[in-house]
Amino acid sequence: GSRFKKKVDSPAIVEWTGWRGQNRDARVVWLPEKLPTELTPLWKKRLRSTGVGGIAATTKYVIVSGRELNDSADGFRCFSVDDGTEVWKLSYPIKGDLDYGNSPRATPQIYGDFVYLMGAFGHLHCLKLATGDLVWKRDLRQDFQVTSKMVWGHASSPLIVDDRLIVNPGGPEAGFAGLEPETGKVIWKTAGDAAAFASFIVTTAGGRRQVIGYDATSLVGLEPKTGEKLWRYVPARPRDFNVPTPMLWRDKLVLTSENNGTRLFAFDADGRLINKPLAENDELAPDTHSPVVVGDRLFGVWDALYCLDLNKGLKTIWTGENKMFHQYTSLIASEDRLLAIGIHGDVLLIDATTDKFQTISTGSVVEDESGLFSHPAIVGDRMYVRTSTDLRCISLKTA
Repeated sequence: GSRFKKKVDSPAIVEWTGWRGQNRDARVVWLPEKLPTELTPLWKKRLRSTGVGGIAATTKYVIVSGRELNDSADGFRCFSVDDGTEVWKLSYPIKGDLDYGNSPRATPQIYGDFVYLMGAFGHLHCLKLATGDLVWKRDLRQDFQVTSKMVWGHASSPLIVDDRLIVNPGGPEAGFAGLEPETGKVIWKTAGDAAAFASFIVTTAGGRRQVIGYDATSLVGLEPKTGEKLWRYVPARPRDFNVPTPMLWRDKLVLTSENNGTRLFAFDADGRLINKPLAENDELAPDTHSPVVVGDRLFGVWDALYCLDLNKGLKTIWTGENKMFHQYTSLIASEDRLLAIGIHGDVLLIDATTDKFQTISTGSVVEDESGLFSHPAIVGDRMYVRTSTDLRCISLKTA
Protein backbone atom coordinates (compact mmCIF):
# COMPACT_ATOMS: atom_id res chain seq x y z
CA GLY A 1 0.00 0.00 0.00
CA SER A 2 1.00 3.60 -0.53
CA ARG A 3 2.51 5.60 2.31
CA PHE A 4 0.32 8.49 1.27
CA LYS A 5 -3.28 9.04 2.20
CA LYS A 6 -5.54 8.30 -0.74
CA LYS A 7 -6.58 11.65 -2.16
CA VAL A 8 -10.35 11.90 -2.25
CA ASP A 9 -11.33 13.50 -5.56
CA SER A 10 -15.00 12.71 -5.65
CA PRO A 11 -17.50 13.04 -2.85
CA ALA A 12 -18.33 9.81 -1.08
CA ILE A 13 -21.97 9.66 -0.11
CA VAL A 14 -22.24 9.75 3.66
CA GLU A 15 -25.64 10.83 4.92
CA TRP A 16 -25.97 13.73 7.38
CA THR A 17 -28.41 12.00 9.72
CA GLY A 18 -28.38 14.42 12.66
CA TRP A 19 -26.55 17.12 14.57
CA ARG A 20 -23.08 17.69 13.01
CA GLY A 21 -23.49 14.62 10.79
CA GLN A 22 -23.39 10.90 11.47
CA ASN A 23 -20.74 10.99 14.22
CA ARG A 24 -21.62 14.42 15.62
CA ASP A 25 -18.12 15.62 14.75
CA ALA A 26 -18.91 17.93 11.75
CA ARG A 27 -16.61 15.82 9.58
CA VAL A 28 -17.13 14.92 5.93
CA VAL A 29 -15.13 12.68 3.58
CA TRP A 30 -14.86 15.35 0.90
CA LEU A 31 -14.67 19.11 0.54
CA PRO A 32 -13.83 20.74 -2.81
CA GLU A 33 -10.27 21.82 -3.70
CA LYS A 34 -11.74 25.27 -4.16
CA LEU A 35 -15.24 26.73 -3.96
CA PRO A 36 -17.28 27.12 -7.15
CA THR A 37 -17.17 30.68 -8.53
CA GLU A 38 -20.84 31.09 -7.70
CA LEU A 39 -22.57 29.17 -4.91
CA THR A 40 -25.82 29.18 -6.90
CA PRO A 41 -28.65 27.02 -5.55
CA LEU A 42 -29.67 23.97 -7.63
CA TRP A 43 -33.05 24.68 -6.04
CA LYS A 44 -34.47 26.71 -3.20
CA LYS A 45 -37.66 26.43 -1.24
CA ARG A 46 -39.40 29.29 0.54
CA LEU A 47 -39.84 28.68 4.30
CA ARG A 48 -42.55 30.11 6.55
CA SER A 49 -40.31 31.58 9.26
CA THR A 50 -36.77 32.04 10.44
CA GLY A 51 -35.27 29.12 12.36
CA VAL A 52 -32.11 28.15 14.22
CA GLY A 53 -32.33 24.33 14.28
CA GLY A 54 -29.85 22.33 12.18
CA ILE A 55 -30.67 20.41 8.99
CA ALA A 56 -30.67 16.63 8.58
CA ALA A 57 -30.34 15.08 5.11
CA THR A 58 -30.02 11.73 3.33
CA THR A 59 -29.57 10.91 -0.37
CA LYS A 60 -33.38 11.25 -0.71
CA TYR A 61 -34.69 13.66 1.91
CA VAL A 62 -33.79 16.91 3.63
CA ILE A 63 -35.57 17.97 6.82
CA VAL A 64 -35.78 21.47 8.24
CA SER A 65 -37.60 23.09 11.16
CA GLY A 66 -39.24 26.43 11.91
CA ARG A 67 -42.45 28.03 13.15
CA GLU A 68 -45.87 28.38 11.54
CA LEU A 69 -49.25 30.11 11.90
CA ASN A 70 -47.90 33.46 13.11
CA ASP A 71 -45.46 31.83 15.53
CA SER A 72 -48.13 29.75 17.26
CA ALA A 73 -46.98 26.30 16.06
CA ASP A 74 -43.82 24.25 15.53
CA GLY A 75 -43.30 23.15 11.94
CA PHE A 76 -41.04 20.47 10.45
CA ARG A 77 -40.86 19.98 6.70
CA CYS A 78 -39.32 17.22 4.61
CA PHE A 79 -38.31 17.92 1.01
CA SER A 80 -37.09 15.74 -1.84
CA VAL A 81 -33.38 16.37 -2.49
CA ASP A 82 -34.00 16.10 -6.26
CA ASP A 83 -35.96 19.31 -6.73
CA GLY A 84 -37.18 20.52 -3.34
CA THR A 85 -40.70 19.08 -3.64
CA GLU A 86 -42.35 18.88 -0.21
CA VAL A 87 -42.74 15.23 0.83
CA TRP A 88 -44.48 15.81 4.20
CA LYS A 89 -44.82 18.24 7.04
CA LEU A 90 -45.54 18.06 10.76
CA SER A 91 -47.16 21.01 12.50
CA TYR A 92 -48.56 21.23 16.04
CA PRO A 93 -49.70 24.24 18.07
CA ILE A 94 -47.43 25.50 20.85
CA LYS A 95 -47.11 29.11 21.97
CA GLY A 96 -44.18 30.48 23.94
CA ASP A 97 -41.69 33.24 24.44
CA LEU A 98 -38.05 32.16 24.39
CA ASP A 99 -34.87 34.16 23.90
CA TYR A 100 -33.79 33.91 20.23
CA GLY A 101 -37.29 33.02 19.06
CA ASN A 102 -39.41 29.91 19.47
CA SER A 103 -38.27 27.72 16.59
CA PRO A 104 -36.87 24.22 17.31
CA ARG A 105 -33.18 24.18 18.27
CA ALA A 106 -32.45 20.47 17.99
CA THR A 107 -31.46 18.88 14.69
CA PRO A 108 -33.76 16.08 13.48
CA GLN A 109 -32.27 12.62 14.08
CA ILE A 110 -32.74 10.16 11.22
CA TYR A 111 -32.39 6.50 12.13
CA GLY A 112 -33.31 3.73 9.68
CA ASP A 113 -36.89 4.26 8.53
CA PHE A 114 -37.64 6.79 11.27
CA VAL A 115 -36.94 10.41 12.09
CA TYR A 116 -37.07 11.96 15.58
CA LEU A 117 -38.11 15.61 15.83
CA MET A 118 -37.64 17.69 18.96
CA GLY A 119 -39.23 21.11 19.49
CA ALA A 120 -37.91 23.86 21.75
CA PHE A 121 -40.78 23.31 24.20
CA GLY A 122 -39.96 19.64 24.76
CA HIS A 123 -42.28 17.96 22.26
CA LEU A 124 -40.70 14.86 20.75
CA HIS A 125 -42.21 13.11 17.70
CA CYS A 126 -41.19 9.92 15.95
CA LEU A 127 -42.31 9.81 12.30
CA LYS A 128 -41.82 7.46 9.39
CA LEU A 129 -39.11 9.09 7.30
CA ALA A 130 -40.62 8.30 3.90
CA THR A 131 -44.21 9.33 4.63
CA GLY A 132 -44.25 11.56 7.71
CA ASP A 133 -46.75 9.19 9.39
CA LEU A 134 -46.75 9.57 13.17
CA VAL A 135 -45.33 6.56 15.05
CA TRP A 136 -45.43 8.05 18.57
CA LYS A 137 -45.04 11.34 20.43
CA ARG A 138 -44.17 12.57 23.92
CA ASP A 139 -44.19 15.82 25.86
CA LEU A 140 -40.94 15.56 27.80
CA ARG A 141 -41.74 18.38 30.21
CA GLN A 142 -45.07 16.89 31.18
CA ASP A 143 -43.96 13.25 31.16
CA PHE A 144 -40.89 13.86 33.35
CA GLN A 145 -42.32 16.59 35.62
CA VAL A 146 -39.89 19.23 34.38
CA THR A 147 -40.39 22.54 36.18
CA SER A 148 -37.13 24.38 35.41
CA LYS A 149 -37.56 27.69 33.61
CA MET A 150 -37.06 27.57 29.87
CA VAL A 151 -34.64 30.25 28.78
CA TRP A 152 -33.51 28.96 25.39
CA GLY A 153 -35.73 25.88 25.29
CA HIS A 154 -34.87 22.25 24.72
CA ALA A 155 -31.88 22.32 22.39
CA SER A 156 -30.15 18.94 22.70
CA SER A 157 -30.59 16.72 19.64
CA PRO A 158 -31.83 13.20 20.51
CA LEU A 159 -29.25 10.42 20.06
CA ILE A 160 -29.86 6.76 19.27
CA VAL A 161 -27.30 4.30 20.59
CA ASP A 162 -27.60 0.56 21.32
CA ASP A 163 -31.35 0.61 20.71
CA ARG A 164 -31.94 3.48 23.10
CA LEU A 165 -33.17 6.95 22.23
CA ILE A 166 -31.29 9.19 24.68
CA VAL A 167 -32.83 12.52 25.71
CA ASN A 168 -32.25 15.01 28.52
CA PRO A 169 -35.62 16.16 29.87
CA GLY A 170 -34.02 17.88 32.89
CA GLY A 171 -36.59 16.65 35.40
CA PRO A 172 -35.62 15.97 39.05
CA GLU A 173 -35.84 12.18 38.57
CA ALA A 174 -34.96 12.35 34.89
CA GLY A 175 -32.07 14.62 34.11
CA PHE A 176 -31.47 11.99 31.42
CA ALA A 177 -33.71 9.28 29.97
CA GLY A 178 -33.46 6.32 27.62
CA LEU A 179 -36.54 5.54 25.50
CA GLU A 180 -37.42 2.66 23.22
CA PRO A 181 -36.94 4.10 19.71
CA GLU A 182 -39.91 2.22 18.20
CA THR A 183 -42.48 3.09 20.88
CA GLY A 184 -41.17 5.99 22.99
CA LYS A 185 -41.58 3.82 26.10
CA VAL A 186 -39.29 4.82 29.01
CA ILE A 187 -36.60 2.18 29.58
CA TRP A 188 -34.55 4.11 32.13
CA LYS A 189 -34.28 7.50 33.75
CA THR A 190 -31.34 8.92 35.65
CA ALA A 191 -31.41 11.80 38.11
CA GLY A 192 -29.64 14.98 37.08
CA ASP A 193 -29.92 18.72 37.07
CA ALA A 194 -31.99 20.92 34.76
CA ALA A 195 -31.32 20.31 31.07
CA ALA A 196 -28.31 21.82 29.34
CA PHE A 197 -28.25 22.68 25.64
CA ALA A 198 -25.38 20.58 24.25
CA SER A 199 -26.03 17.36 22.35
CA PHE A 200 -24.75 13.95 23.47
CA ILE A 201 -21.94 11.93 21.91
CA VAL A 202 -21.06 8.25 22.28
CA THR A 203 -17.65 6.60 22.74
CA THR A 204 -15.94 3.58 24.29
CA ALA A 205 -13.32 4.32 26.93
CA GLY A 206 -11.59 1.82 29.24
CA GLY A 207 -13.76 -0.85 27.62
CA ARG A 208 -16.95 0.99 28.68
CA ARG A 209 -19.37 2.10 26.01
CA GLN A 210 -20.84 5.38 27.18
CA VAL A 211 -22.96 8.34 26.25
CA ILE A 212 -21.38 11.65 27.27
CA GLY A 213 -23.51 14.73 27.86
CA TYR A 214 -24.29 17.73 30.03
CA ASP A 215 -26.89 18.84 32.46
CA ALA A 216 -26.96 22.45 33.71
CA THR A 217 -24.10 21.96 36.20
CA SER A 218 -22.01 18.98 35.12
CA LEU A 219 -20.89 16.53 32.45
CA VAL A 220 -21.71 12.85 32.89
CA GLY A 221 -20.90 9.48 31.36
CA LEU A 222 -23.92 7.15 31.11
CA GLU A 223 -24.14 3.46 30.25
CA PRO A 224 -26.53 3.58 27.24
CA LYS A 225 -28.55 0.42 27.94
CA THR A 226 -29.25 1.05 31.65
CA GLY A 227 -28.59 4.76 32.21
CA GLU A 228 -26.12 3.96 34.99
CA LYS A 229 -24.04 7.05 35.77
CA LEU A 230 -20.40 6.01 35.31
CA TRP A 231 -18.87 9.34 36.31
CA ARG A 232 -19.64 13.02 36.80
CA TYR A 233 -17.39 16.02 36.18
CA VAL A 234 -18.06 19.49 37.59
CA PRO A 235 -15.86 22.17 35.97
CA ALA A 236 -13.65 24.49 38.02
CA ARG A 237 -15.67 27.61 37.21
CA PRO A 238 -19.47 27.36 37.47
CA ARG A 239 -22.32 28.72 35.33
CA ASP A 240 -21.25 27.60 31.87
CA PHE A 241 -24.15 27.59 29.41
CA ASN A 242 -23.06 24.09 28.28
CA VAL A 243 -23.91 24.57 24.61
CA PRO A 244 -20.83 23.29 22.65
CA THR A 245 -20.79 19.56 21.87
CA PRO A 246 -18.05 17.47 23.55
CA MET A 247 -15.42 16.21 21.08
CA LEU A 248 -13.28 13.07 20.83
CA TRP A 249 -9.61 12.90 19.90
CA ARG A 250 -8.04 9.44 19.88
CA ASP A 251 -8.96 8.03 23.32
CA LYS A 252 -9.32 11.47 24.89
CA LEU A 253 -12.16 13.94 25.42
CA VAL A 254 -12.08 17.64 24.50
CA LEU A 255 -14.45 20.11 26.15
CA THR A 256 -14.89 23.80 25.47
CA SER A 257 -17.01 26.51 27.13
CA GLU A 258 -17.11 30.23 27.81
CA ASN A 259 -16.04 30.13 31.47
CA ASN A 260 -13.59 27.22 31.42
CA GLY A 261 -11.96 27.52 27.99
CA THR A 262 -10.81 24.44 26.08
CA ARG A 263 -9.63 21.36 28.00
CA LEU A 264 -8.26 17.93 27.14
CA PHE A 265 -9.12 14.96 29.39
CA ALA A 266 -8.16 11.30 29.70
CA PHE A 267 -10.20 8.34 30.98
CA ASP A 268 -9.02 5.83 33.56
CA ALA A 269 -8.82 2.06 32.97
CA ASP A 270 -12.48 1.68 34.02
CA GLY A 271 -13.72 4.28 31.53
CA ARG A 272 -14.21 7.05 34.06
CA LEU A 273 -13.17 10.59 33.20
CA ILE A 274 -10.12 11.78 35.13
CA ASN A 275 -11.29 15.13 36.51
CA LYS A 276 -7.99 16.97 36.19
CA PRO A 277 -7.43 18.17 32.60
CA LEU A 278 -4.26 17.03 30.80
CA ALA A 279 -4.10 20.42 29.07
CA GLU A 280 -5.98 23.72 28.92
CA ASN A 281 -6.26 26.69 26.58
CA ASP A 282 -8.09 29.69 28.03
CA GLU A 283 -8.16 31.72 24.80
CA LEU A 284 -10.56 29.52 22.86
CA ALA A 285 -13.73 29.87 24.97
CA PRO A 286 -16.83 29.75 22.74
CA ASP A 287 -20.26 30.04 24.36
CA THR A 288 -22.30 28.45 21.55
CA HIS A 289 -19.95 27.28 18.78
CA SER A 290 -18.75 23.64 18.63
CA PRO A 291 -15.17 23.20 17.34
CA VAL A 292 -13.97 20.37 15.05
CA VAL A 293 -11.02 17.97 15.30
CA VAL A 294 -8.89 17.36 12.19
CA GLY A 295 -5.98 14.98 12.69
CA ASP A 296 -4.14 16.27 15.76
CA ARG A 297 -5.59 19.77 15.46
CA LEU A 298 -8.62 21.42 16.97
CA PHE A 299 -10.27 24.29 15.08
CA GLY A 300 -12.68 26.58 16.90
CA VAL A 301 -14.13 30.08 16.67
CA TRP A 302 -14.09 32.74 19.37
CA ASP A 303 -13.60 36.25 17.90
CA ALA A 304 -11.04 34.59 15.61
CA LEU A 305 -10.45 31.12 14.17
CA TYR A 306 -8.12 29.16 16.44
CA CYS A 307 -5.97 26.23 15.40
CA LEU A 308 -4.77 24.33 18.51
CA ASP A 309 -2.26 21.48 18.70
CA LEU A 310 -3.85 18.52 20.53
CA ASN A 311 -0.46 16.80 20.70
CA LYS A 312 1.23 19.75 22.35
CA GLY A 313 -0.96 20.70 25.27
CA LEU A 314 -3.56 22.65 23.23
CA LYS A 315 -0.91 25.18 22.24
CA THR A 316 -2.19 27.71 19.70
CA ILE A 317 -0.61 27.02 16.29
CA TRP A 318 -2.24 30.05 14.68
CA THR A 319 -5.26 32.33 14.82
CA GLY A 320 -7.09 33.60 11.75
CA GLU A 321 -8.84 36.93 11.47
CA ASN A 322 -12.05 37.52 9.54
CA LYS A 323 -15.08 39.56 10.53
CA MET A 324 -17.30 36.47 10.28
CA PHE A 325 -15.45 34.99 13.29
CA HIS A 326 -16.70 37.81 15.54
CA GLN A 327 -20.12 36.14 15.48
CA TYR A 328 -21.45 32.60 15.49
CA THR A 329 -19.85 30.44 12.80
CA SER A 330 -20.47 26.82 11.76
CA LEU A 331 -17.41 24.71 10.88
CA ILE A 332 -17.38 21.53 8.77
CA ALA A 333 -14.10 19.71 8.10
CA SER A 334 -12.57 17.09 5.81
CA GLU A 335 -9.13 15.47 6.24
CA ASP A 336 -7.33 18.57 5.05
CA ARG A 337 -9.79 21.42 4.63
CA LEU A 338 -12.22 23.43 6.68
CA LEU A 339 -15.45 25.07 5.56
CA ALA A 340 -16.63 28.03 7.66
CA ILE A 341 -20.18 29.36 7.23
CA GLY A 342 -20.96 32.70 8.88
CA ILE A 343 -24.31 34.11 10.00
CA HIS A 344 -24.34 36.61 7.12
CA GLY A 345 -24.03 33.81 4.57
CA ASP A 346 -20.33 34.19 3.81
CA VAL A 347 -18.32 31.02 3.27
CA LEU A 348 -14.57 30.41 3.63
CA LEU A 349 -12.64 27.34 2.51
CA ILE A 350 -9.52 27.08 4.67
CA ASP A 351 -6.40 24.89 4.53
CA ALA A 352 -6.35 22.77 7.70
CA THR A 353 -2.77 21.53 7.24
CA THR A 354 -0.69 24.72 7.14
CA ASP A 355 1.27 26.48 9.90
CA LYS A 356 -0.53 29.75 9.33
CA PHE A 357 -4.09 30.83 8.54
CA GLN A 358 -4.58 30.26 4.83
CA THR A 359 -7.85 30.83 2.98
CA ILE A 360 -8.18 28.79 -0.22
CA SER A 361 -11.33 30.48 -1.50
CA THR A 362 -14.31 32.53 -0.44
CA GLY A 363 -17.94 32.69 -1.42
CA SER A 364 -21.44 33.54 -0.29
CA VAL A 365 -24.54 31.36 -0.10
CA VAL A 366 -27.03 34.19 0.37
CA GLU A 367 -27.08 37.99 0.15
CA ASP A 368 -28.47 40.33 2.85
CA GLU A 369 -28.64 37.58 5.45
CA SER A 370 -28.39 38.37 9.16
CA GLY A 371 -29.17 35.17 10.98
CA LEU A 372 -27.80 31.98 9.45
CA PHE A 373 -27.58 30.12 12.76
CA SER A 374 -28.92 26.82 11.42
CA HIS A 375 -26.11 24.27 10.99
CA PRO A 376 -25.81 23.33 7.30
CA ALA A 377 -25.71 19.68 6.16
CA ILE A 378 -23.41 18.21 3.51
CA VAL A 379 -24.22 14.98 1.65
CA GLY A 380 -21.79 14.11 -1.14
CA ASP A 381 -21.14 17.33 -3.07
CA ARG A 382 -24.36 19.03 -1.99
CA MET A 383 -24.66 21.48 0.87
CA TYR A 384 -28.08 22.24 2.35
CA VAL A 385 -28.37 25.68 3.94
CA ARG A 386 -31.28 27.20 5.85
CA THR A 387 -31.41 30.99 5.50
CA SER A 388 -33.94 33.28 7.21
CA THR A 389 -36.32 32.87 4.28
CA ASP A 390 -35.55 29.65 2.44
CA LEU A 391 -33.86 26.25 2.21
CA ARG A 392 -31.15 26.05 -0.43
CA CYS A 393 -29.49 23.09 -2.09
CA ILE A 394 -26.03 24.18 -3.27
CA SER A 395 -23.58 22.17 -5.36
CA LEU A 396 -19.99 22.33 -4.07
CA LYS A 397 -18.67 20.76 -7.27
CA THR A 398 -16.39 22.85 -9.42
CA ALA A 399 -16.92 22.31 -13.13
